Amino acid sequence: MTWDYIIVGGGTAGCIVASRLSAQSGKKVLLLEAGADTPPGDVPPELLDSYSFRSAFDPAYQWDDMKVFMQPIPGNRGTMPEARHYEQARVIGGGSSINGQQANRGIPDDYDEWERAGAAGWSWVDVLPYYRKLERDLDFDGSLHGDDGLIPITRVPFNKWPGFSVAASRAFEAMGWTDIRDQNACFGDGWFAMSLSNDGTHRVSAATAYLDAQVRRRPNLAIRTNTQVRRLLLDGGRVTGVELETPSRAEVVSARETIVCAGALQTPEMLLRAGMGPANELRMLGVPVAADLAGVGRNLQDHPTISVSAYLPRHARLGNTTRRHIQLGLRYTSRLSDALPSDMYMVAVSKSAWHPVGRRLGSLVAWVNKPYSRGHVRLRRQNDGGIEREVAFELLRDRRDLGRLTDAARLMAELFANPALQEASSDAFASTFGRMARAVRHETVFNLLATLAPALLLDGPPPLRRALTSRVLAPGRALAELLADEDLLEEHVRRCVIGGWHASGTCRMGDPGDPGAVVDARTARVLGVEGLSVVDASLMPTVPRANTNLPTMMIAEKMADAILARP
Repeated sequence: MTWDYIIVGGGTAGCIVASRLSAQSGKKVLLLEAGADTPPGDVPPELLDSYSFRSAFDPAYQWDDMKVFMQPIPGNRGTMPEARHYEQARVIGGGSSINGQQANRGIPDDYDEWERAGAAGWSWVDVLPYYRKLERDLDFDGSLHGDDGLIPITRVPFNKWPGFSVAASRAFEAMGWTDIRDQNACFGDGWFAMSLSNDGTHRVSAATAYLDAQVRRRPNLAIRTNTQVRRLLLDGGRVTGVELETPSRAEVVSARETIVCAGALQTPEMLLRAGMGPANELRMLGVPVAADLAGVGRNLQDHPTISVSAYLPRHARLGNTTRRHIQLGLRYTSRLSDALPSDMYMVAVSKSAWHPVGRRLGSLVAWVNKPYSRGHVRLRRQNDGGIEREVAFELLRDRRDLGRLTDAARLMAELFANPALQEASSDAFASTFGRMARAVRHETVFNLLATLAPALLLDGPPPLRRALTSRVLAPGRALAELLADEDLLEEHVRRCVIGGWHASGTCRMGDPGDPGAVVDARTARVLGVEGLSVVDASLMPTVPRANTNLPTMMIAEKMADAILARP
């Protein structure tokens, strides 16, 4: 069989594209996903849970070989930074099945900037109808919201917030920010009850919403999970399908159009291995050049993130009123001389991890909402002669990002010192996602028992709590010491920065005449290659001032229409 469309990757974008394209009964659609399926009625409870940490760090739903560099790589490749595991979803629904469920659009200028960068047809006016199309907002209506889309949007009511979240909102107020209520329609600075891709009780992923029982019964749609694509197949300048990785033999599947929806890290790798990328680099690796596209793998972006945590007394902890651990967020504008509006973002986390220690810690987590640093996805030669991918986010290469994140650390310490948060927390410290945190991030009986004794010690006398914090939870410099020395604080931020799991930009869409563009913004077609399209977060010219899941859904809805409109 030759399919009309093969969709590589059943993540957020792939599920939506498969659903929309297969609605045309005359088109045969095959969706391929490397991870497991979660069909209606058989979705694991951890994937439905409003508390996202149960699934976010579960190795059963992740690629186990995704290693990345967060810090800049030296030009001479001398002292390399540490490569760390990057949690990337490997399950139907992709990131929407395991992420934090933050349903954030960003602000209109994010999309006007896309158009200014050459992505014609992607201004705020152009994308708003697709945001309205995909959503069913259960709290707000009006011209900026949809009321019949497949993704429910809701917020945790204030009367269900734990004491820490209430105190954080009061601290925000004390610092001069007001409640803007609806972050997806009121685009100024301020705090708000966070919008979530949730029906009020359960997560609603792209798989749950777009691949329901009715869609799965379509005779022209096939879904193959636990199926990994080995490579794209080419005949001259045309992609003719894919080769699948199977235990016994190579399996070839043919299609008139192949649509890659593998995400901002794996989509460019797939193109590079097929010979689409910077020609000189490909030739040096011995990869035959199919299309000289300098932008493939460049322009990698994420939101550089840092946190400060504190001990929560019993009255301030997350109780039984909601499973959701993050109820509110804050957009604000930095003190950078040429700062763009809302270039910073912060959330209050009322339960910092799933285990007993995490229940006793509240965190403020801040990120650079409008970063300038850029990284890359490349291929490089291994010592044994093979070729491997190199992912380098290089998060703080631009000093403007470093300066703003350092200021954010100071701001979070100031907020914890505010009387409102002093009533709901104590003993603030510069938190890190270090070896201990990584060791117990998986929800297991062993990790539960390993964290029980430290949790009980945290509830003990303050001197004991502070000793445990300094030796186990946050070894190294105390928060006060960091704040007193700019160099020490900068070193801490550089060492402890992480991303927001918002990888984007590595197959930038734009005008066909733009030498840095990879994908035609009007059609989703890869430039210079027939039979190949890309639809996922790699298309974003710049990462929006938002968590990227809702923008990726919007991209999938809009590009599905573009594909269906082709002659």
